[in-house]
Amino acid sequence: MLTLIQARRGSSRLPDKVSLDLVGRPLLVRQVERVQLAQRAGRVAVITTTDPSDDALAELCEQHGIAVFRGSALDLLDRHYQAALHFGETEAVVKIPSDCPLIDPAIIDKVLGVYEETKGQFDFVSNLHPATYPDGNDVEVMTFGALATAWREASRPLEREHTTPFFWENPERFRLANVTWETGLDYSMSHRFTIDYAADYDFIKAVYEALYPTNPAFSLEDILTLLKQRPDIYALNVDLAGVNWYRNHLDELKTVDAGNTKQL
Repeated sequence: MLTLIQARRGSSRLPDKVSLDLVGRPLLVRQVERVQLAQRAGRVAVITTTDPSDDALAELCEQHGIAVFRGSALDLLDRHYQAALHFGETEAVVKIPSDCPLIDPAIIDKVLGVYEETKGQFDFVSNLHPATYPDGNDVEVMTFGALATAWREASRPLEREHTTPFFWENPERFRLANVTWETGLDYSMSHRFTIDYAADYDFIKAVYEALYPTNPAFSLEDILTLLKQRPDIYALNVDLAGVNWYRNHLDELKTVDAGNTKQL
């Protein structure tokens, strides 16, 4: 298993968000630490771009002993495929975005567990179609064969930029499975644990400062308990809950509608 965390320094909304401080270390390093806690994640690597602006990010990874691969800035599908070739992974590739520094390792293990326990039955397993966990616990795993097919055939810009839409937009071609939150709850549009705006950083920083010093491996349940105790933290970015990239592509996506996103 190869788990790839896509990252870059360029961001129009929150520049260099992956380098922001979280209790003494860069946000990206903190996320890698959490992903590495997942028992099923296998080899964990960061995939960034060949743009000179990401030289510092590659150096950051090397300083912290994190494997790094550099590829296309805009074609994320190609970046994932080329990274798989680079690291010699021929079985399965996991995609996790670098804007999920609160991701729960247990959720990673749950999604990858479904894939491994049904090996050969599915081409793509995720917890996003439909999503139920709080936004920022994104896990997608695909067979290398499916990734290679998408790399060869996907042609729409959104399919190249977002890596996996070619799978879940073509359910007649790929065997798909979705993992839902075992509580039966759906917090995907009400709880935002991802980072794209300054208010998101304020939220994530507050969560880390409250939980990390006593339990570096804090869980989703720990975060939710904290938010009940500290509604002021929940309020920091609640107005952004539900905002995601789908909002810009509703006229192009077949399997996503306005109920899966929110306009700013």
